[in-house]
Amino acid sequence: MPIQIEPVGGRRELAAFIDLPYRLHRNHPQWVPPLRLERRLFLSPRFNPFFKHGEAQLFLARRDREVVGRISAHIDHAYNRYHRSHWGWFGFFECVEDGEVAKELLEAAAGWLEQRGCELMVGPADFTMNDESGILVDGFSAPALIREPWHPPYYQRLVEGAGLEKAVDLYVWRIHADDYRRTHPMIFKLAERLEADHGIVVRRMSRLHLRKELDRFAEVYNAAWAKNWGFVPYSKEDLDAFVFDIQLVFDRDWMMVAEKKETGEPVAIAITFPDINQVLRRMNGRLLPWGWYHYLRRNRIMTWIRVGFLGVKPEYQHTGVAAKLYVEHFETARRKPHKDGHCGWILETNLAMNRAMAAMGSEIAKTYRMYQRPLSGESRRSGA
Repeated sequence: MPIQIEPVGGRRELAAFIDLPYRLHRNHPQWVPPLRLERRLFLSPRFNPFFKHGEAQLFLARRDREVVGRISAHIDHAYNRYHRSHWGWFGFFECVEDGEVAKELLEAAAGWLEQRGCELMVGPADFTMNDESGILVDGFSAPALIREPWHPPYYQRLVEGAGLEKAVDLYVWRIHADDYRRTHPMIFKLAERLEADHGIVVRRMSRLHLRKELDRFAEVYNAAWAKNWGFVPYSKEDLDAFVFDIQLVFDRDWMMVAEKKETGEPVAIAITFPDINQVLRRMNGRLLPWGWYHYLRRNRIMTWIRVGFLGVKPEYQHTGVAAKLYVEHFETARRKPHKDGHCGWILETNLAMNRAMAAMGSEIAKTYRMYQRPLSGESRRSGA
């Protein structure tokens, strides 16, 4: 049967777009069903701050009226202004094991981006690199923690078979949060001397003043990640939305900021999340009838953590403040039920951070791959 690609334009199509991964992956134990309500809000231009600086189009692939694939095409204008680029992105890629369906979906995304003057299509990212990103190419049996997508092995074959090439790999490291014996002794020596040698102390973030704490986070993030592939600075609207997301999984013990003792200047941050995916797996995508019960019991369920952000301003990277944050994670794990976890993603090109993870006795648990494909950008060059 012929494949039909159609834009998502109404509630029924949006429901089909959201539903597809539940059908494709429901029998795969590593896939975690997100809350359907959360997915609707995330895809809504009214509620997702991405749409204040970006635009998107969702597509469905059908064969004989059955949905067999989905994809988004989107443009982050804030990213392009910051980098003076003409990039477009694809994301939310899900597909049956059929190369023709994948090719048609990616062609639809590329065509939409070309019409708007984009010169390169990169992805997948849902909608930015701080959301779920990449195609899983290694580590299929590892658990999918918060904001870590899971894909079957054939996705790599579909995307590469459609002509996309590797842009960069993203590593997720397995950390043994309660086992400091794996860590190189120098980490502890650097951490111990931090306050005496450099006047830097580590404290926990305040939930009461979390929005102000995220301004400090953004100050560090926008400096420490500035040269990373795919980076775009956090905006005020992004931080406003981030507060709401963090509140749902907030654990003060895992939210750290390092500051100059005398001035209070933030120099490094670590934002670590207890793994809410362990709860979502039991909720099976719904709050009712019993999903809310599992969420209320989340502190009894979550035993893993994910280090989502750990960064240091460039001018302080020689101080050993990162080592102090690592040691604080070990100390926290001794008091908490979270004994295992993941750190990342980390770019394969970030040699210093990858060496630091190895020095802590961690090992790479997963590899995600970002892809790219040149576009003509004809409409931009013609002045359309």
